[in-house]
Amino acid sequence: MSNQQANEVTVAQAAPLFKPFSLGKLQLRNRIVMAPMTRAFSPNGVPGANVAAYYRRRAENGVGLIITEGTLIAHPAATDDPNVPNFHGEAALQGWAEVVKQVHEAGGRIIPQIWHVGMTRKVGSQPNPEALPVGPSGLDLHGNKVTEPMTKEEIAQLVAAYAQAAADAKRIGFDGVEIHGAHGYLIDQFLWEQTNKREDEYGGSLVKRARFAVEVVAAVREAVGPDFPIVLRLSQWKSSSYTAKLAQTPEELDQLLSLLVQAGVDIFHCSTRRFWEPEFEGSVLNFAGWTKKLTGKPVITVGSVGLDGDFTSLFTEGKGAGNANLDGLLNRLENEEFDLVAVGRALLVDPAWADKIRTGRISELIPFTPEALGSLS
Repeated sequence: MSNQQANEVTVAQAAPLFKPFSLGKLQLRNRIVMAPMTRAFSPNGVPGANVAAYYRRRAENGVGLIITEGTLIAHPAATDDPNVPNFHGEAALQGWAEVVKQVHEAGGRIIPQIWHVGMTRKVGSQPNPEALPVGPSGLDLHGNKVTEPMTKEEIAQLVAAYAQAAADAKRIGFDGVEIHGAHGYLIDQFLWEQTNKREDEYGGSLVKRARFAVEVVAAVREAVGPDFPIVLRLSQWKSSSYTAKLAQTPEELDQLLSLLVQAGVDIFHCSTRRFWEPEFEGSVLNFAGWTKKLTGKPVITVGSVGLDGDFTSLFTEGKGAGNANLDGLLNRLENEEFDLVAVGRALLVDPAWADKIRTGRISELIPFTPEALGSLS
C-alpha cells in the first residue's frame, strides 16, 4: 500500500472525530476538545498576549472546543501559584476577553474551566500566604487535619464565587463554562468520603456529600440562564490515589449524576487516566460511557488519547510518550459510547494535532516530551 493510500485510509477512519456536534447554541465543527492543562504562564494571574496566541493556534488548526487551563474563582486560597490565571478582577477578565476574541476569529469555540484547589494548597503558599487552605473538613488528601472545617457562611461565599465567575464568562463572550469538580480539588473534596467527614447536611452519604457540588451547579445555572452550556468535570481518581472511587457501583454513580443533572449540568467531562479502561466489572464501558448511559447527557472522554503512555508517568517518572493508534478510540466514538474526545498532552506539544489527524499526516505528529511543559508553543 502506498503512503497516499495509507493516508486516505487513515482519513476515512478518522471521520467520526470530524463530525459536527451541537447542543443548543453550542455548535462545534468536530468532536475534538482541547483538555484543560495548567500552564502557569499568567504572571500575577493575568493572561497576556502569549496565552491568547497559544489558544488561537489550536483553534486555527481545527480544534472544535477549547477548555482553558484551570482559572481561579475569587477567593484568597483558590491557588498556590501566582502564575495560574485568575477569573476575577478587571485585568484578568480583559485578558480572557482577548483570548475569546482570538479563538473566535480563528473559527474555534472556547469555555473556561473555573477552579478552586481546596486542601491541596499548602499552608503559607503564594500569592496569599496568610490565607489558610479551605476544605469540607480541613483534611488534606491523605486524611491529615490541616485547618478547621469550612463554615456554612464560607460555603455560601464560595458557591457565590463560582456563580460570579460563570456570569463573567458569559458576559465576556465565552461559549459556555466548565466547573472543575475532579482530581481531589475543592468540589471533589466534598464528594469524597476520605476528605469529607462532616456531620451536617454537607456530609455523610454520597448524596449528602454531593450537596456542595449541586449548590455550585445550581448557582451557576441561575447566574447564566437556561441556554448557556454548563460542563462539569468529574473523576473517580484523585492526585493522591489513582484507585479511589466516589461510586463503587453504577447504582451509586447514578445517584450522584442524577442530582447533578437536576441542578443543571449539560455535559459531563469524565476524567480517567486511560480512556480504554472499563469503569465497572462486567462491562466494557469507560467512565464516560457509563455516565452517558445513566444520564442520557452528552459526555467528553479523556485519558491518554493519542499517546502510548498515561499522563501519570510524566509526574512519577518524568517520562514522555509516543504517538498511539486511534482505532480503539474511533470505534468507541462511532458506537456513541461518548460524544466528544478531549486531547491533552498531544495537543500541548503539537498545536496542529487535529489538522494532522484530519489530513492523514500521521507521520508528522510530534511525540510528547516533558520539555513541552516549559513553553507556550
